[in-house]
Amino acid sequence: MRIGLDGFPLLSPKTGVGHYTFELARALALLAPSDQFELVAPQPFPDTVLKEIQLNGCENLRAITPEISSIGRRRWWAIGLPRYLKHASLDLFHGTNYEVPLWNKRRSVLTIHDLSVLTHTDKDPPRGVRRARLRLPLMVRSAGMIITPSESVKREVVDKFGVEVDRIVVTPEAPRAAFQPLVPEKTVATRRRLGVEDDFILFVGTIEPRKNLPTLLRAFEQILRQTSHHPQLVIAGGEGWQTDNLFSGIQSSGFKDRLCLTGYLTDDDLCALYSSCSVFAYPSVYEGFGLPPLEAMACGAPVVASRIPVFEETLGSAACLIDPMNAEALAESIIKILDDKDYRQELSSRSREWAAKFSWECTARLTMEVYRQFLKASR
Repeated sequence: MRIGLDGFPLLSPKTGVGHYTFELARALALLAPSDQFELVAPQPFPDTVLKEIQLNGCENLRAITPEISSIGRRRWWAIGLPRYLKHASLDLFHGTNYEVPLWNKRRSVLTIHDLSVLTHTDKDPPRGVRRARLRLPLMVRSAGMIITPSESVKREVVDKFGVEVDRIVVTPEAPRAAFQPLVPEKTVATRRRLGVEDDFILFVGTIEPRKNLPTLLRAFEQILRQTSHHPQLVIAGGEGWQTDNLFSGIQSSGFKDRLCLTGYLTDDDLCALYSSCSVFAYPSVYEGFGLPPLEAMACGAPVVASRIPVFEETLGSAACLIDPMNAEALAESIIKILDDKDYRQELSSRSREWAAKFSWECTARLTMEVYRQFLKASR
């Protein structure tokens, strides 16, 4: 088979969809060395992506930037990509980021990571919401098969678009291989460079409304005010949108000296923080899968996360789940972990065991089965 994958998410520093796209492409190439895989994008890929492909020795995985006109680059989905696919003789194109060419229904698979832009419109940029309302129904109709990362999102897609259940397949995601527990001594240099102390609560993710950081800040203030604990709160992630109120609130708070905002971090830096945090806290109000908590678990971190359907599915009983809007419950859960060493170690052990159930090899196998079944049916 010759498979094309949407490389657009790899043109900027990787976050959730970018990691999914690259890890899936790499795992597919390793799983099926006799098949050919192409990451296709309208602009040249960053050198970091090209080097990652080379370092993994995947000779059957290539990064392709077609020679197209400026109009084709600007109107990639309507002109540029369709023109490339017309001549590329691909068996299948996988839209890894909500988009597929509209005319390519018989040869397209679409991944829908979540429906936040439709179900939580107040927590996503208005422009993205407007685009999703116009585009997503078209994409769903245009794709031959749909992949979601969780049963939770699958149910939402069925309910929202009336899609037949047998057109949707769940392929869970996984922590990246870099996320393994590190002994404390191997985290010191990273923490010192980032200004992170020995005792800290960690959050990882893009800073945006649905991550619900104001609730985490209120819980953190309660911990400092009502207990003898004096941890640092470390927020690791790039700045998203609608952050002005959050940052102004931090500046006017009485605990800003206990906060550390690191910005976007590499996997090596994240691994050091995941492995050494006292608690990983993730009170997001909505996720399609939620990789950061699972990454933290892979490094042995005790995790407190939101009691929302997707986390009940993807984190199970290995995490402490709480009402994401209840700052007091979040604070109490964190305090229990800080106070009780045995409970903290129990959660850490459960975290590692649970995260070990997920792998990108498994994701690739499930995805390859989707490809094969779809191509067989379309013939």
